Amino acid sequence: MYAITIPEPGGPEALVWAEVPDPVPGEGEVLVEVVSSAVNRADVLQRQGFYNPPPGASPYPGLECAGRVAALGPGVTGWSVGDEVCGLLAGGGYAEKVAVPSGQLLPVPEGVDLTVAAALPEVTATVWSNVFMVAHLRPGETLLVHGGSSGIGTMAIQLAKAVGARVAVTAGGPEKLARCEELGADILIDYREQDFVEELRQATDGVGADVILDIVGAKYLDRNVRALAVNGRLAIIGLQGGAKGELNLNALLTKRAAVTATSLRSRPLAEKAAIIAAVREHVWPLIADGVVRPIVDRTLPMADAAEAHRVLESSTHIGKVLLQTPAA
Repeated sequence: MYAITIPEPGGPEALVWAEVPDPVPGEGEVLVEVVSSAVNRADVLQRQGFYNPPPGASPYPGLECAGRVAALGPGVTGWSVGDEVCGLLAGGGYAEKVAVPSGQLLPVPEGVDLTVAAALPEVTATVWSNVFMVAHLRPGETLLVHGGSSGIGTMAIQLAKAVGARVAVTAGGPEKLARCEELGADILIDYREQDFVEELRQATDGVGADVILDIVGAKYLDRNVRALAVNGRLAIIGLQGGAKGELNLNALLTKRAAVTATSLRSRPLAEKAAIIAAVREHVWPLIADGVVRPIVDRTLPMADAAEAHRVLESSTHIGKVLLQTPAA
């Protein structure tokens, strides 16, 4: 088969479409013939040499895919050869085939094109696990989403609105904010021009956000704590603004607030399977009913993964950028 390899860390040009050995599904794994994958920030970090796959995972980038079941490993039940699926991966999505733990597979939702389904596993698992399973967002509460026009952001807006929450977003520029508003965002904040703490305070009559989903990290840590409501929950899922920041514990004590930080890729298989099961139970019906939908900016040939990485790093996209294999 062919896959995107990284012979040496570097810029987008470090991604090389090359012939590699076919994967063999192990105990409890399913071999998927990949139709498409999606590009995530973690893939960029892996390409740069900063985020290696967990032990035993595929060395190729790609944290999600969609395709058809090609073979079943020992002990697998519930799936058949030919099934159309999408899956959450620890790596290997930028390839023509990948072995996936069976507990991390999902059927393609009703009404979703197989290629487009690759836009779903990572964002739905990340948003559902952090916003709902960890931070317990409830109807009537306010969620602040940083990076509202990203793949994570566009999914977080839709899921929060689906459960009856109020949604505030930060994004860069009027075009991105307009797309967030189309998806249901109630409070629109241009982080380039506005102070999100002050804007949120005014929009919520001084209350703040009950839950904040943050991809920035250290750069926003102090302001995020100030933006939290009493009993607020800050969920950190990215470090685009740095890894080390100063935390005002007195502010947390005063607000009886909580800060959590999670990573999906390195979780044990059992935890990932539990998250995927929750996504299938709670999110898949919303997608099938058209209440929630994947947002795709563009689809490129997988051999052009370098260009897809340039698009992601330019931050000009809205939603997900997909890669399609020749077999598609």
